[in-house]
Amino acid sequence: MSTLLDIKVRRKAFGGETILDSVDLALAEDDIVALLGPSGCGKSTLLRIAAGLDQDFNGSVTRAPALTQQRNGGVAFVFQEPRLMPWLSVAQNVGFADGDQADQVWIAQLLKEVGLAGWEDKLPKQLSGGMAQRVAIARGLYSRPRVLLLDEPFSAVDAFTRMKLQDLLLSLAGIHDISLLLVTHDIDESLYLGKRVLVMGSRPGNIRTTINVDLPYPRNRTDDRLREFKAVALAELYDAHAI
Repeated sequence: MSTLLDIKVRRKAFGGETILDSVDLALAEDDIVALLGPSGCGKSTLLRIAAGLDQDFNGSVTRAPALTQQRNGGVAFVFQEPRLMPWLSVAQNVGFADGDQADQVWIAQLLKEVGLAGWEDKLPKQLSGGMAQRVAIARGLYSRPRVLLLDEPFSAVDAFTRMKLQDLLLSLAGIHDISLLLVTHDIDESLYLGKRVLVMGSRPGNIRTTINVDLPYPRNRTDDRLREFKAVALAELYDAHAI
């Protein structure tokens, strides 16, 4: 599989303090990578660098031609909070980038895929937290990206909604043939979603180890192998004094 994103961060600092140090990360086609680590380890900063939102670092981010030839460089971002415009309808929020020229047929398809068919004209205040995040995911898919970057997208919802959204995300990745780079501090989430889990240490942030989760999809949350992988992740996080 060819590489879509090649991220090399030699050093990223804020106010003289090194936040990321010697981080190398490659995202391939049909890849799902989870960045797992404690708060403050630089996960979200690394994701912003990958998105091109932060260019003040020593290193490089190389995008494959398959991305650079696409709209927005073939990359879309889903934030921790839905960040919906409260005065716009659900459909208008999904197609926000194109305003009045938005593709309504495509919007309707995306809303159907995320389970919100018929909610096009509703306002964000009429949605639950989980529904709002579904709209945010649909908005991320609107530009037809090859790579979707997600910054702890399910941290604000309850456990049951979180599991439903995790399954939805995996389904959408398959439908649209996109690669995912996900930031999380939830061990179970990282192992359930990721083909690779990159365990990060902090101060400064770096990748301590890579866990290759060689389990097919759909996965069983009670699989003994997931518990084995979790033990490895926990050991790394304990060694890093993250927990």
